[in-house]
Amino acid sequence: MRHLVVFCILLAATPLPAEPLPAAARQRELVHLVRQDCGSCHGMTLQGGLGPSLKPEALRDKPADSLVATIHGGRPGTPMPPWHRFLSEAEARWIVEQLLAGFPEEP
Repeated sequence: MRHLVVFCILLAATPLPAEPLPAAARQRELVHLVRQDCGSCHGMTLQGGLGPSLKPEALRDKPADSLVATIHGGRPGTPMPPWHRFLSEAEARWIVEQLLAGFPEEP
């Protein structure tokens, strides 16, 4: 019985594995999607347009989880649509990480 208790404690303390990063080919697709589809509202250089700037300095004070939720679920009452039909939550998180670091150019 004691071994079972120790096992359960160790299992509970073990962190869950992180969601895998999108594969390189999918990352290229995501860069294209952001540059073209998101760029149609946020500006082709992501400096703003109909939607706000997606540059790191404009996003720095916003929680990453909130940005992921905005991409994945949209913003009701605004022109920002949900992208959950086209992106997983892990892919939305990857996009946020890239935006915060300075989004890459298309290859």
